[in-house]
Amino acid sequence: MASLKTSHLDIAYEDRLIVQDLNISIPPGMITALVGANGSGKSTILKTMARILQPKNGNVLLDGRSIHKQSTREVAKQLAILPQNPTAPEGLTVYELISYGRFPHQKGFGGLKAEDRKVIDWAIEATRMQEFSDRALEHLSGGQRQRAWIAMALAQETDILFLDEPTTFLDMAHQLEVLQLLEELNAESGRTIVMVVHDLNHAARYAHHMIAIKQGEAVAQGKPEEVVTSEVLREVFGIEADIVTDPRSGVPLCLPYELYRAATEGKVRSQKQKDGTIKVASNL
Repeated sequence: MASLKTSHLDIAYEDRLIVQDLNISIPPGMITALVGANGSGKSTILKTMARILQPKNGNVLLDGRSIHKQSTREVAKQLAILPQNPTAPEGLTVYELISYGRFPHQKGFGGLKAEDRKVIDWAIEATRMQEFSDRALEHLSGGQRQRAWIAMALAQETDILFLDEPTTFLDMAHQLEVLQLLEELNAESGRTIVMVVHDLNHAARYAHHMIAIKQGEAVAQGKPEEVVTSEVLREVFGIEADIVTDPRSGVPLCLPYELYRAATEGKVRSQKQKDGTIKVASNL
């Protein structure tokens, strides 16, 4: 099973440094969720680990070797990425989309081989897309389209699967549909899944490992109960929250109730009012 980690990773957009000296490890065979506020660098880190972006300094190490020094085809056999809001040509069917996942395994300009079709059929079945295989993507619901894209990534037969906010713009039912599918794929095949997740409670429920990012820095990483704490949420998201235990799954649930700044200002006002009352009383 492939190992993946970053070593003193710096990532920049032109002269602006987004991530500095990042050192994280992705547990093999588990689901890891990257969480953080908008603009914290989550997607940038994911794209760099998936070899879409080039780091300024440092390395992403895949099985101990720099991923950016390996060939595209070599890397594509070990990891697949589903970007946020992927697009496809109009009229492309589910089967045709999924077949693109076999490209890293093909040689020359030959068509699909029997082994390729076998893998495609497996990916369609694993994502429960059998009845939609001949349907054009634009005629599918949001959840169905996302399952088709996941099937394409599965057809690459990689040890590692990256997903950048896979539930974006999906309603609640479709969000659960996609997350439960990823949970099943991990449980059945032991596939390493790394995903950027917007919903903190979804991350805690479906991930074994979480990494909280603030301004390109890993503030906390570990099991959900080690990351979803009042202290971490205050630092990473700037919120005050109660943390309770989900009675069904036993994972922590975040119940936000106000901004940390508002809570701090409220305490200062209360203290000032209290101090003022005491001072007035002492002058009577």
